[in-house]
Amino acid sequence: MNDLGDTRIRILKKIPKLNDPVFIEGLPGVGNVGRIAAGYLAEQLGAQEFAELFSSHFLPFVLLHQSSAVHVLNNEFYYWKAQKKNQRDLIILIGDSQSIDPNGHYEIVETVLDFLENYGVKEMITIAGLNVGKLEKEPKVIGAVSEPDVIKKYKDYGIDFQAGSKVGTIVGASGLFLGLGRYRGIKGICLLGETSGFPIIPDPRSAEVVLNILTKILNIKVDMSKLKDKVKEMENFMKKIEKVQHRAIGQLLAQQMKKPPEAEEDLKYIG
Repeated sequence: MNDLGDTRIRILKKIPKLNDPVFIEGLPGVGNVGRIAAGYLAEQLGAQEFAELFSSHFLPFVLLHQSSAVHVLNNEFYYWKAQKKNQRDLIILIGDSQSIDPNGHYEIVETVLDFLENYGVKEMITIAGLNVGKLEKEPKVIGAVSEPDVIKKYKDYGIDFQAGSKVGTIVGASGLFLGLGRYRGIKGICLLGETSGFPIIPDPRSAEVVLNILTKILNIKVDMSKLKDKVKEMENFMKKIEKVQHRAIGQLLAQQMKKPPEAEEDLKYIG
């Protein structure tokens, strides 16, 4: 493990050759909009997990299941083969966590992009929440794109592309995938669902609005009737992760305060 950290992808099984696949990213974040939408899509399609990512930029703890077995924080890759001519093969990324430090975000995104190039990915759709400070009855989906000409492809799906005046920054993986992917010739769009801004409170309404647009783009039909039950199941898990994360950060900060001055440089990324 070097000073920049250690991020690895473990292949779980060999998959069929994918034809011009679209990459869908939905990691935890504001309102967990991306995690809900991408996770529900993968489940409803019966997508198959084929790889997992581990990183030293995730917090250093494991969760215990009811069976007392441990669960290491990770991100998971799923694939789905198109069923009809007007559909595309998919690679879907979901997971428990994003990086806890800026260097980690870059390292993880670059590692994933290297991985995706092996499968010929040239297009991506990332999903995130947009903090508007309150729960909206009819949340909008704001669009941010890697290149201005990408808007033409998505202009008829009810996406608000006035992102420049509403969104100053996109923090985390969803924005970095677009920004770094464009240097590799991968074009993309980020779908931002309006939400209240509370990270550990899932926003099923925002996720549903995003999913409705996403499934139209992908020409896929998804049964939305089980979404609320899935959100409730995920909420309990994410709250458990959040609780342990706060405790772990507190312990790491306490340890940092006790370190002698010469050791401070190595721990600057914490917090």
